[in-house]
Amino acid sequence: MIAKNYPPLIIRKYLYLKTVLGQLIQTRGQLGVSRRGCSSMNPHLADCGETTGHYQGHNPIMRLSTPLFALLAVVLSAADRPNILFILTDDQGYGDVSAHGNPILKTPNLDKLRGESVRFTDFQVSPTCAPTRSALLTGRHEFKNGVTHTILERERMALGAATLTEQLQKAGYRTGIFGKWHLGDEAEYQPNKRGFDEVFIHGAGGIGQSYPGSCGDVPGNSYYGPTILHNGRFVKTSGYCTDEFFAQATKWIEGEVAAKRPFLAWVATNAPHSPYNARPEDAALYEGKGLGKDTENFFGMLHNIDQNVGKILAKLEALGVAQDTLVVFMNDNGGTAGVKVFNAGMRAAKGSPYMGGIRAISFWRLPGRFQPADVKALSAHVDFAPTILDLTGTTASATMQAQMEGRSLLPLLTAKVGQDVAWPDRTLFTHVGRWGNMLKGVDPEVGKYAQTSVRTARWHLVSAAPIPQPGQKAGGKKGKSPKSVAPAPQSPADIKQAQANWQLFDLSVDYGETTDVAAEHPEVVKDLIAKHDAWWKECRPLMVNENVAGPAENPFKVLYREQMRK
Repeated sequence: MIAKNYPPLIIRKYLYLKTVLGQLIQTRGQLGVSRRGCSSMNPHLADCGETTGHYQGHNPIMRLSTPLFALLAVVLSAADRPNILFILTDDQGYGDVSAHGNPILKTPNLDKLRGESVRFTDFQVSPTCAPTRSALLTGRHEFKNGVTHTILERERMALGAATLTEQLQKAGYRTGIFGKWHLGDEAEYQPNKRGFDEVFIHGAGGIGQSYPGSCGDVPGNSYYGPTILHNGRFVKTSGYCTDEFFAQATKWIEGEVAAKRPFLAWVATNAPHSPYNARPEDAALYEGKGLGKDTENFFGMLHNIDQNVGKILAKLEALGVAQDTLVVFMNDNGGTAGVKVFNAGMRAAKGSPYMGGIRAISFWRLPGRFQPADVKALSAHVDFAPTILDLTGTTASATMQAQMEGRSLLPLLTAKVGQDVAWPDRTLFTHVGRWGNMLKGVDPEVGKYAQTSVRTARWHLVSAAPIPQPGQKAGGKKGKSPKSVAPAPQSPADIKQAQANWQLFDLSVDYGETTDVAAEHPEVVKDLIAKHDAWWKECRPLMVNENVAGPAENPFKVLYREQMRK
C-alpha cells in the first residue's frame, strides 16, 4: 500500500499516475517494471509492485514510450513537493509566545500552530535582522554574504551569493515576498533580482526609516496605509501594515493555487519592531497591566500578527492545500520590548551574542509528514535553505552547493516521536558586527573579538567586550552620522585586549548563562577561540561591503519621487 503519511493530494496524484502507468504497461506488453526501478522515480513512494523485468529487444513502440515514462517520473517527483508558507517576524523574542510561558501575552493561533509542528527548541539565528535574513536565503553565515550591519551598505547581500529562491524558481516554484526585505534597496539588490517573482515590500529595515546611503524607505512612510513597492511600482495602501502584508500574500496564494503552481510565500512582517505603533484596539488589550506604553503596543502588535497567522492558515484550509503546504514560523533575532516581562530564562536580548540575543522560535508544520514534537538538536538559520531544497527535491546550483554551510533538518523533521536520529555535534558562530556604528572607514579587525560567540551543543564561549566605537557626542539624530571626537582603537594591542573578556557557559546545565566556567575548562576555551580565529579568517575576504560608497540619496526616495512626481 502507499504510505499513509503522505498528504491526500500526493496520494491522489500517485494513484492516478499509477493507473496510467499500468495501462501503458498493459498496452505495450513487453515492459516489466521492477520495484527498484519504480522507486528510482520517487524513492519516497511505497508499493511500486513486486514484478521485475526489463526492456526486451528494440521495439520501436517502447522507444516512443520512453519519453512518456520520463515525464511521468518528473510529475511523480513534482507531486511530492509541498507549497511553502514562511512567516518571519521582526524583533519578536523566543519568550513572546504564550505557549512558551509568557504570563501576559496571549497568542492562541501561534500556540495552536506550535502544537501541530515540529519545534526546534535550540534554534540559533543572528543577533540582528538583516544578518539573519541573508543566512536564511543562502545557507551560510551572514559575514560571508557581506552583511555585517543593518545600514551603511553593510546590509546588502553580496551579488555573488546564490539564493534559495533562485533555486526554487528554476525548479518550477513561484516565489513571493511580502513585507520586509532589508538586504539592499538599490535596484540590483532588490528581491526581484534575487529569486522572487512577486514583490510587495517596504524599504530599509523598517517602515519610514532612512539612513545615509542606500538604506531608506519612502519618505514619511507610516504603519497605517504605508506606501509599498509592488513589482516595481509604488502603491498606497489603506490598512495597518501587518494586515496589508498578510492580505496581499493571501491574494497571491489564491492565484497560485488556482493556477496549480507550487509556491513559496515569504511573509516577513516589520512588526513588532519599533516604533511600537499597534492598532489602538490591539494595544488596549494590554492596558492597565503595568507594562508601559511601549510594551502595551509591542504586545498589541504581536496580537495582530497572531490574528493574521490564524487567518492565513484558515485560508490554506479553505483552499484545500493545508495538507500540502509546509508552514514555517520564525523570529529573526532576540527579544526587545517584551524581554522585561518574560525572556524564557535567558540572558540578554537583541543585539547580543548571549542566548537571549540569538535563540529563536522555529515551528515547522507539514500535516501527515511531520509529527509534532520538541527537537533539542542544535539547529540554525543556515539550515533553512538546505532543508527546503532537500524537502522539495530541488537541485542546487554549483554556487549554492559550494556556499552552503548548514545541514538539512529533514531527518529530524520526518523522524517518529522518540526515534533517535544521528546528529553530530557542530560549531556555530555569532557576531554582532556593527563596528564603527554610524561611521565608515573603521577596520573590521577592531571588532574581531567584540560581541562574538562560538557554540557547540554543550558549550557557549562568549566575548562580552563592548564593540569598539569612535568617541561620540551624545544626542546624535537618528539616521545622521554623529560627530567623532576620537578615532576608534586600531592597534593589535587594543584588539587582543578583548580576549580577556571571554566567558564560557555549560548550556547543558546553565542555559541562562549565569556561571562562567572558563577557568575550569581552559582547554575548551583554547579550542573554541582557535575555531573562532579560523572562522574569522574565512570571513574577512568576503566582507565585500566594508567602507564602500553609497548613493547620495536613498534609491527608494529617488524612485518614489520619479513615480509620484514628489
